Amino acid sequence: MMINITLKQLAEWIDCDIDAQHLDVEIKGVTIDSRHIQKGQLFIPFKGENVDGHQYCEQALRDGASATFFQKDSSITAPTNGPVIFVENTLTALQQLAKAYLQHVAPTVIAVTGSNGKTTTKDMLENVLSGKFHVQKTQGNYNNEIGMPLTILQLNEDTEVSILEMGMSGFHEIELLSNIAQPDFAVITNIGESHMQDLGSREGIAKAKFEIVSGLKSEGYFIYDGDEPLLHPHVETLTTAHQVSVGLSANNDMQCQMVSHLEEGITFTVNHDVTYRIPILGEHNMRNATIAITVGRIMGLTDEQIQQQFTSLKLTDMRMQKFMTPNGAMVINDAYNASPTSMKAAIDTLSHMKGDTILVLGDVLELGEQSLQLHASVGKYLENKGIDQLYTFGEGAMAIHENGKGYVNEAIHFDQKDKLIRYLTSIVEQNSVVLVKASRGMHLEEVVEALVQTK
Repeated sequence: MMINITLKQLAEWIDCDIDAQHLDVEIKGVTIDSRHIQKGQLFIPFKGENVDGHQYCEQALRDGASATFFQKDSSITAPTNGPVIFVENTLTALQQLAKAYLQHVAPTVIAVTGSNGKTTTKDMLENVLSGKFHVQKTQGNYNNEIGMPLTILQLNEDTEVSILEMGMSGFHEIELLSNIAQPDFAVITNIGESHMQDLGSREGIAKAKFEIVSGLKSEGYFIYDGDEPLLHPHVETLTTAHQVSVGLSANNDMQCQMVSHLEEGITFTVNHDVTYRIPILGEHNMRNATIAITVGRIMGLTDEQIQQQFTSLKLTDMRMQKFMTPNGAMVINDAYNASPTSMKAAIDTLSHMKGDTILVLGDVLELGEQSLQLHASVGKYLENKGIDQLYTFGEGAMAIHENGKGYVNEAIHFDQKDKLIRYLTSIVEQNSVVLVKASRGMHLEEVVEALVQTK
């Protein structure tokens, strides 16, 4: 939590007007939720389409806030019962404050973006680096123009490494975040199809993700998916910073190659030299882990230290998360989010599992005009993968069913989730391995919960 910052210091950091009598007031943390004010916090209101947060400023001060931001053009009367910080725009002021506070704490900043694998890579980076450094990372999905500044303002003053996840839905959003963070490391995990409806193409997605280098320090490190051709033209324009490509092909600076898939995790090599083991499923996680290895090495960790840290690796829930049902079946919950690319990676993972392999897929959302063909490509990808059963749910997933049913022993499409759940709970047996994946909006974790609780 932001500790002992006076309004005098805040006034030196951002553009604002504060009554001189309040300059010695201290703020301890920030909040944008007037319902959960903690004593000493700075309240930040936003003017929304339906609700103007400025109407809660007076109550926030009454409930213990040390001070409140207040937009100068607000039609609401400013409170008089405590310190008011007048600013042109409360969102811009929040971002200015976060940028200044980050420079005040001065940790090594690692910025992470990508269509898939952002959170997993963030978790792996924290796991590797926490053995040597005091690390804080983005919690949940606090990765946008409001969430990331709030994450920064929660840093302890002794934080040595700040891992900031950067999400986006359109152009110039990551550019803004990168310029706030001024990262020492900028990471692009991959380019998928998420937000296709907003950005038009994978080329557009690559361009938007590359904005992460906007604020990258001139002597910083840009670490990226070297197997992605769409990034190469952008990388060639980067004249500052160190560039490190990560991937499976031989022309990468950090080449990773799979050694073995086991139910306990995967084993792989880096540059045909060092062997690593991680207790996480999925060949796609090999590249994510190699990104963490790359950063760890640059920051002075030995391969032995990195491997030791990996032994305790745990990912955020619903990322290749394993459960056992009461009758002994394995259920892999990968239902936090999805893209066609990550679904294909999940198919690869399941294809290496022993037992009766059951794939449960729901819609991938936000694919725009190419939704039908992209869902169809997932179904076609099942060819020669050896998956036993395919069960789909949702309008888009119908194309997965239609294009994949010829490559499995049984394929059924469901238009109701409860029917899918009833059928699965009736067929899953001791030797079954069930992998569940869809976009977050499909809530397929309900399938996992039903299977795990089945008696």
